[in-house]
Amino acid sequence: MRSNPSEYEMVAPGSLHAIVSLLAKEPGVWLPIAGGTDVMVQYAAGKLPARRLVSIWNLPELRHIEVTAEEIRIGAACTYTDLRKHEIVGSEFPLLQSAARWTGGVANQNRGTIGGNIVNASPAADSLPALLVYGSELILVSVRGERRLPYASFHTGYKKTLLATDELLQAVCLPRRFSGYFTHARKVGARNAQAISKVCIAALGRMVDGVVEDVRIALGSVAPVPLRLTETEQTVRGKAIDSELLLLARKAVAAEIRPIDDIRSTARYRAVVAGNLAAEFLNRLRSQRTGAERVGVQDVLARWNRLPIDEAMRAILPCCGSQAWTQRIVARRPFMDEAALVVASDETWRNLTRSDWMEAFHSHPRIGESRASQSLPGQSPPAQSVAWSDREQRSVEGADADTKIALADANREYERRFNRIFIVCATGKSAPEILESLRRRLKNDAETELHEAAEQQRQITEIRLRKWLQG
Repeated sequence: MRSNPSEYEMVAPGSLHAIVSLLAKEPGVWLPIAGGTDVMVQYAAGKLPARRLVSIWNLPELRHIEVTAEEIRIGAACTYTDLRKHEIVGSEFPLLQSAARWTGGVANQNRGTIGGNIVNASPAADSLPALLVYGSELILVSVRGERRLPYASFHTGYKKTLLATDELLQAVCLPRRFSGYFTHARKVGARNAQAISKVCIAALGRMVDGVVEDVRIALGSVAPVPLRLTETEQTVRGKAIDSELLLLARKAVAAEIRPIDDIRSTARYRAVVAGNLAAEFLNRLRSQRTGAERVGVQDVLARWNRLPIDEAMRAILPCCGSQAWTQRIVARRPFMDEAALVVASDETWRNLTRSDWMEAFHSHPRIGESRASQSLPGQSPPAQSVAWSDREQRSVEGADADTKIALADANREYERRFNRIFIVCATGKSAPEILESLRRRLKNDAETELHEAAEQQRQITEIRLRKWLQG
């Protein structure tokens, strides 16, 4: 049922003082509206409970981004386009800029605001995990004055916050102290943008002398509120990152989150993905280069940028196994650094056809075998791909006999069900973990499993790209 416009009233007082005065006069009656991206969805569906709306769009006090030596202060009505284009946000708070890119299409980014994302209080909002890891604070304003509180305490439950009925969110403040940290963001959804997250992660980390000095991890869509994983962080701080720590981290994540089944995904799937995302972040943190290593990577990339097309394709094909992916990546040269190459790889992979995905899947051996068992007719995987597969599956080689038999049986069952081999990013996973993942994914429907296999291949490709750049 659509809404009847005559049942609604909207006013635009035009000043911050007039708006907070209105909220004070009739607390809880007026709903502040900026870009209206969430409100209009509810209105169009006839599900907008508020009948009296007050516009806060384009108020100067809410659209300004102020930079000081200690912090950046972002007005609550700043749009995602504002965040994407701001130099300091991009250079010092890349997690927030990534979230801004993920949030809807260009039209939504031009209207949607950071403040609206916060007060809407959806646990699936893309920007909120970034605000958690950056230690953000909120400034709330009313006729009683301003109050400042940590963002981490703002959400009290599903769609519930500490915002009083006469208050307005004025600004978000982020401390400028994370420039030396490694950053990692990932969104798992039906699409990378214009889709609500099944799970999303924002994380910061810093290594000193081979151990984790500091780490900050937050997830969306795994609890009634956006969640900072403080117990998981404590588990990994002060330790070297190895396969044992990755296993401990996965277990800590599983114990800390509270996912649910809903229309987008299942609790079980979210729990597995959340653990994988945390492990992926830690693996990438571990692989951060020293100064000399970064120079070596740049040299490899520079030489490859100059290669003729055919040679460049042969060099990079083992990283993925798809000819279409290879052609498109080569066509996008030159790449300035490793990060640009990885981003291009992810974008290219997600835009391939299903047959392209299948070609990449066929380039892998079965789990527990050393050669590609289902290579396409007339094709065989490159020697480098075979060597990488051998190293990636070392944990299976050392598994006990019962686990190997169980893996072989589950492999056969998977191939009968989905008509292709099981694809998993085996790096950092034990044989029992791989077996558990295989058994879980046997319960997927065909479409869900195709996209989960594609995500595993994306992770494999990223890891191999980084190995390839090491020469």
